[in-house]
Amino acid sequence: MATEQVTIGEKKLTKRDLMGVFIRSNLFQGSWNFERMQSLGFCFSVIPVIKRLYPEKGPERELAIKRHLEFFNTHPYMAAPILGVTSAMEEQKANGADIDESAINGIKVGLMGPLAGVGDPIFWGTVRPVLAALGAGFATDGSIIGPLLFFVLFNAIRLGFRYWGVVYGYTKGTDVVSDMSGGVLQKLTEGASILGLFVMGALVNKWTTIYVPLVAYTTTDDNGKKVDTTVQSILDQLMPGLLALGLTFLCMWILKKKVNPLWLILGLFVVGIVGYATHILGIPPANYSPLGN
Repeated sequence: MATEQVTIGEKKLTKRDLMGVFIRSNLFQGSWNFERMQSLGFCFSVIPVIKRLYPEKGPERELAIKRHLEFFNTHPYMAAPILGVTSAMEEQKANGADIDESAINGIKVGLMGPLAGVGDPIFWGTVRPVLAALGAGFATDGSIIGPLLFFVLFNAIRLGFRYWGVVYGYTKGTDVVSDMSGGVLQKLTEGASILGLFVMGALVNKWTTIYVPLVAYTTTDDNGKKVDTTVQSILDQLMPGLLALGLTFLCMWILKKKVNPLWLILGLFVVGIVGYATHILGIPPANYSPLGN
């Protein structure tokens, strides 16, 4: 958004106003309802902007508040850029620019769908599970660092993005729309998905252990001692972590068949319990390593 567009009149938003929008946006879901979804949260978030632009109580302030009570629904974190764009448009309107209410609501409606489609795979599908996986790695060893790591990192990303989103949306104004049309969101989503797949692929090998203690055959060494060769040792010689990798691909294939994930989880529980009861599956020894070291 060009500078001259923002400064048509004397009314100008300050960093403190944008900080107020950011702080209030953390309560975005607080008044969620089935009628207008996040409309109350959106309106609550832009109150600092409206108070700055319309300091006197009157019809203009009332209309500004009412136009942000329309239906609104997007990813709660991705609402930050929309709040920024809306703040910029409200500033222009308060300074006399020819912007009607339908234009402001149109921008909000036009952005909330695409940004919701980006926010879900990035935050819910990549950032949160990856950080949870990293934290769980420490937690399984009994370290308090695990949950603290997840809490600190996730909230640092969440808060950082929300603040940056408000400032970015305000600075760019309606130019955010052209940024999205240039494929920026698609590239961002693809990049986050690829990074998430790399991390989760590494964690599958770290966390998923399937141990098959069945004895395949028994041999006698030079000292006359019998040595059992298990199915697991044979599989580890072929490819360490082969069963874990195979199980991962099997679960992916089942999920692609639209099977309810809950049934898949219950099925894994049943297979694990039955396998352990029949001694097909077992708990690996403390010194066990698929790599043999």
